This record gives sequence, C-alpha cells and structure tokens, in this order.
Amino acid sequence: MVNNLLMYQADPLTVVDTIQNAATSPERITLWDMALNGGWIMLVLVLLLVLAIYIFVERFLTLNGALKGKDDELFMEQIRQHVHEGDVEAARNLAKQTETPLGRMISKGFSRLGRPLPDIQAAIENEGQLEVARLEKHVSYVATVASLGPMIGFLGTVTGMITAFQDMAHAGNNIDISVLSTGIYEAMVTTVGGLIVGIICYFLNNLLVSRINKVVFELEVRANEFMDLLHEPA
Repeated sequence: MVNNLLMYQADPLTVVDTIQNAATSPERITLWDMALNGGWIMLVLVLLLVLAIYIFVERFLTLNGALKGKDDELFMEQIRQHVHEGDVEAARNLAKQTETPLGRMISKGFSRLGRPLPDIQAAIENEGQLEVARLEKHVSYVATVASLGPMIGFLGTVTGMITAFQDMAHAGNNIDISVLSTGIYEAMVTTVGGLIVGIICYFLNNLLVSRINKVVFELEVRANEFMDLLHEPA
C-alpha cells in the first residue's frame, strides 16, 4: 500500500488526467447545429426573419428621417414669420421645397388658400393620411411574420413527429431511441425556432408602431399650429 501511495505521489500527471476526465461534460450543441438539424422549416424561418429585419431597418430609418422635432419647429417658425410679414408666397415656396411629411402637408394647405378654413383643414388631414400610409408601408409584413413564425414552427413540429412515427413503423420490433431521435429533434428545434422568430418580430413590429404613432402625433400638432396661424387676424 505504501508503494502504491508513493507511485501515486510520484506521478502528478495521473491526478490531473483523472480530474479532467471526471470534469468532462457532454458536448453542448450550438444554435447553428440546432438550425442545421431542423430541416427545411428552419430555412423558411430564417428567410422570414431576414425579411422582417430588413423591413424594420428600412422603416426605422425612414421614420427617424420623418421625426425631426427641432427641424419641424424651425420650419414652422419660418412659416409663421413669413405669414406675419405678409409674404405668403415665400411661405408657400418654403413648404414646397421642404421634402418632409410636414412640408407636404403645409404645402397642401397653402394650395387651398382662399377657400373656407374647413376645406383647408380637410385638405391637410387628407394629405396627412397619405403621409401616414407611406410611413406604414410594408410594416404589416413584420406583423405577419410575427404571426407566421410560431405557426410554421408548429408545422415543423407536426412533420417531425410524423417522421418519428414513420421511422418507428419501419423499425418494427427493433425500436430504439436513436430511431426516434431524428424526428423528435426536428420537431423540438422547429418549435423553438418558430417561437424565437415570432418573439423577435413581435418586438420589432411594436417598435415601428410606436414610432409611427409618435410621428402621427407630431404631424397633428404641427397641423393645428398651421390652422391656428390661419385663424390669426391679419
């Protein structure tokens, strides 16, 4: 026993190897490995997610360009100054040259000058609705992907379970867990993938909707300022 103890003490590498082997854990799979084993359903989910992200980035940048609080305040101040000075033509030209949703709305209002104020307000509101429709372009696709993602993932779940039952039927009496693992693995992976796509797109859609609501609110405020300006005595 003493000799064994001395040999054990004389070979420290044995101790290190023993500890490392004991601490070795099963190999963990990555998200990429999961996606590859999810079948064609995962490819559809990835394409939908890429489409939704592309639309989100494009619309978000557009909405940021439309939402310029300080620039809009400066624009309205210049319009007010021109009108107070009696130079309506300069105010009209400024509105025409301003290529923003607000500029187009105010330009539409100037094009109706001389008509009753309710007609001018109706023209501005109609133009505002057109601008909002432009801002909402393709946003519904993000919401559609948010709804489709979990449904397509569930479709993958069903197809994966069908594959598992087919493999079980073909195996006959030689049923083993490895026979069922492929179909069950595909079913679980597509479920997770669909939920991930749905959650991400739901979040992106809400961001865009909140941004659009903020732009709409700003346009309404500026439109009311313009109508108040027309109501002021000359």
